[in-house]
Amino acid sequence: MIPFFAVFERRRSQARELVVLATLSALAVAGRVAFFFLPQFKPVCAIVVIAGACFGGESGFLVGAVAGFVSNFFFGQGPYTPWQMFCFGIVGFVAGLLFHKGPLKPTRGALCVYGGISTFVLYGGVINLGSLLIMGMPLTPAAIIACYASALPFDLVHAAASVFFLFVLGAPMQQKIERIKTKYGLISP
Repeated sequence: MIPFFAVFERRRSQARELVVLATLSALAVAGRVAFFFLPQFKPVCAIVVIAGACFGGESGFLVGAVAGFVSNFFFGQGPYTPWQMFCFGIVGFVAGLLFHKGPLKPTRGALCVYGGISTFVLYGGVINLGSLLIMGMPLTPAAIIACYASALPFDLVHAAASVFFLFVLGAPMQQKIERIKTKYGLISP
């Protein structure tokens, strides 16, 4: 994660942009805490995707990593925290590459498709590998298949939640963020 943080630190961020990113991180944390009673049904990846699409990859990574770290003060820190930080962050980073000055337009449909696939493949795929390594399991084909198969229902629910929250919150949040960017003269990196 150090290269992502270093790139963000070197660029000239405006205080107004940092306030918006901190607010998005806090919103992701609040969403994760508010839905604690529904396993894996959380809006974190959706908010991280929106942050990446509106502010770019570095900002998307930062919102995801901060949200993963801070929300674990409520859920408990552990050896999985850096893995969660990286997974949430990489979802936002790739969203920034694809949607912010990238080849895709951040439409509701495109965000929903990306959110579902990235949550399932990027977040779920990497976090499951992290689980294997944390447990000290040997990386045998049988262990890998067992880990990914047992995580499949959770990954599917998490991906469905991302699609749902992007469908409901994507357009309104983008409109508000674009209004804030215009009103306060935030310059995209």
